[in-house]
Amino acid sequence: MNDTEAKNREAQKAWDRNASFWDSKMAEGNDFVNLLIWPAAEKLLAPRPGERILDIACGNGLSSRRLSEVGTSVTAFDFSEAMIEFARKRPSPGKGSIEYSVLDATDYDALAALGDRNFDAALCNMALFDIADIRPLFLALANLLSPQGRFVYSIIHPCFNNPSTIQMGELEDREGELVTTYSVKTSQYMTSYRRLGLAMRGQPEPHPYFHRPLGEILNAGFAADFVLDGFEERAFPPDHLQSSDPLSWSGRFSEIPPVLVIRMKKAAQL
Repeated sequence: MNDTEAKNREAQKAWDRNASFWDSKMAEGNDFVNLLIWPAAEKLLAPRPGERILDIACGNGLSSRRLSEVGTSVTAFDFSEAMIEFARKRPSPGKGSIEYSVLDATDYDALAALGDRNFDAALCNMALFDIADIRPLFLALANLLSPQGRFVYSIIHPCFNNPSTIQMGELEDREGELVTTYSVKTSQYMTSYRRLGLAMRGQPEPHPYFHRPLGEILNAGFAADFVLDGFEERAFPPDHLQSSDPLSWSGRFSEIPPVLVIRMKKAAQL
């Protein structure tokens, strides 16, 4: 087993152990999903009834169920068997269909076996940073997608919300008025690295984040003959204060986007 395989296996084990907690907390979505991620992802993906969509690293199937509601045919996979078990237990009331399977997004051959030009679109919601090597995925998608296919992915913003980011609140007496300024401090961006972290407070155990600068993520797509076609940075509105945590993203960092959503299309479409 090489180093990348070992890191990927570590991530897989962590998500298997965290699956029950994640499913209970995430359920059918939270503020990050409902206010930041899904509106942008749905807009850029623009799913249509009858389309075949690949849901990559689907977790408990949240995105798959939302896509099914539109009437799409969803093929969904995750490398965590425990996550797929939870996904299968949740009802899918949508007009479309969902087929779940256990598959590793770093395994090019397993991805290729899903079929040449078999999908109209692909979605990867908040998971590229959980994948030890994203290059096999992009290369496989170049063949899996139809000539008019598109790939949409959401990620924690690598510039402002990476594992080295510190969220800060500074109190200032500004000519007799007490003002709190919220900001972030980032000490490491340019170098790719792996670091353990918590996606949610109370998570049973930390899991590995694979930080990559934005250029490295985009270049993985460019190398597979994709072009950048959509780009949305998302932040909570300033009036959305739903957390008692004094340094929560919710509403306090309205000028700093914790989430980035990107659409790429095959260059042949141009």
